[in-house]
Amino acid sequence: MSAAAPSAAGSTGANIRNPWAWIPSLYFGQGIPYVVVMTLSVILYKNLGISNTDIALYTSWLYLPWVIKPLWSPIVDLFRTKRFWVVTLQAVIGAAFALVALTLPMSNFFQMTLAIFWLMAFSSATHDIAADGYYMLALEQHQQAAFVGVRSTFYRIAMITGQGALVWIAGQLGETTGNLVLAWSLVFGILSAMFLLLAAYHAFVLPKPASDMPTARGGNFFQEFADTFVTFFAKKEILLILAFLLTFRLGEAQALKLVAPFLLDPVAKGGLGFTTKEVGLAYGTIGVAFLTMGGLLGGYMISRGGLKKWLWPMLLAVHVPNLAFVFLAATQPSSIVVVSTAIAIEQFGYGFGFAAYLLYMIMISDGPHKTAHYALCTGFMALGMMLPGMVSGWIQSQLGYLNFFLWVCVCTLPSMVVAYVIKIDPAFGKKADTPQ
Repeated sequence: MSAAAPSAAGSTGANIRNPWAWIPSLYFGQGIPYVVVMTLSVILYKNLGISNTDIALYTSWLYLPWVIKPLWSPIVDLFRTKRFWVVTLQAVIGAAFALVALTLPMSNFFQMTLAIFWLMAFSSATHDIAADGYYMLALEQHQQAAFVGVRSTFYRIAMITGQGALVWIAGQLGETTGNLVLAWSLVFGILSAMFLLLAAYHAFVLPKPASDMPTARGGNFFQEFADTFVTFFAKKEILLILAFLLTFRLGEAQALKLVAPFLLDPVAKGGLGFTTKEVGLAYGTIGVAFLTMGGLLGGYMISRGGLKKWLWPMLLAVHVPNLAFVFLAATQPSSIVVVSTAIAIEQFGYGFGFAAYLLYMIMISDGPHKTAHYALCTGFMALGMMLPGMVSGWIQSQLGYLNFFLWVCVCTLPSMVVAYVIKIDPAFGKKADTPQ
C-alpha cells in the first residue's frame, strides 16, 4: 500500500465534519442523473410517442460517457480540487435539468433533449470521478470501509427513486393536468431545483481535506496525463485485476435488465403478471429496505475484519441469491408476500456483497493517481455491465425466464475462479486497533 493512504483524511480543525452529513447526499446526488439519463429518458420518450426503435438506439448511446470516462479522469486529478469539481458539476447538472424542462414543449424536443442528456451524461460521469476521488481523500482507510455500504445504499436508493417515485409523480401530474408534456416539464423543474440546492448545500458542508489538491506539478501535462494510464496498467497482476472487475457482475449485469420485465410479463409468457404498483411495492420499497440493511452491514463488517476476510462471504452473498429468481421462475407464485421475500433476500445479499467490490476498487486505486485509477476501475465495471446487458434480452428470448435465470447463475462462476487467485492485503479496510 502507498504511504499516501493514511493521509486520505487530511481534514483538520473546523474542516472535520461527520461523514453522515455529506456521504448520503453526495451519493444520492451521484445516482439521480445516471438513472434519469439511463432509465427515465426511456419512459419520457415512450410517453411522448417516440418509437421503440429510436428510443433503444439513441438512449443506449447515452451509456458511453460512463464507459470512457477514464479517458478524461486525469484532468480531474490534475486541475482544481475534487471538492470544486463536485459542487460545480452539480450546478451544471441542475442547469441541464432546467434545459430539459424548457425544451420539452418544443416541436423538435427529441433532438434538443437528447443533446442535453448527452451534456448531462458527460457531466454526471465526470462528477462520479470527482466524488469517488473526494471520498478517498476525505476519509481514513477504515472509514472508507465503514461507509462503503452507506454510499452504495444511497446510490441505489437514488436509482429506485428515479425509476419509482419520479415516474409515479410524472404519471400523477399527467392525470391531474391532462398534459404529459407539462407533467414531465414539472418533474424536470423539480429535479433542477433539487440539484441547485444540493450544490449550494455541498458548497457549505463538504470538508476541505488538506490532501484535496491538484496533482499537476508544473511539468509536462501530456506526460503526467499519460503517466496515470501507464501506472495503472503497470500494476502487478493487472490481468487478474481486470478479470475480477469484468466478471464480478457478469451474472447481475444480465439479470438486472430482465427482473422488471419478468415481474411484469404475464404468467403465460413465463412472468409473474404483477402490476406496476405491486412491482413498486415489492422491488422499490421492500427491496430498498433490505438493500439498505445489507449495504450498511457489509461496510461495517469489512471495517471490523478487513476485505480479505470478508471477500468470499460477500462474493457468495451477491451470487447465491440469484437462485431466488430461479425459484420464482419455476413456481410463478401469485403471492406478493412470497415474491417480496425472494426479492428481499436478493437485495440484502446484493447490498451486503457489493461492499467488497467497491473496497477492492479502492484498494487497487491506492496511490498518487487514486482518483484517475478509481475512474479506470469504474470504467471497466461499466463495461462489465454494458456488454452482457446488451445481449441479455436476446438470451432471455431464446431460453425463456427459467433457463435464463439458471444461465445467470452459471455466469457467476468465473468471478469465483478469479477471486480464488487474486491477492488482497489482510489489513486493507480493517480499522486499526485503538492504542491503549
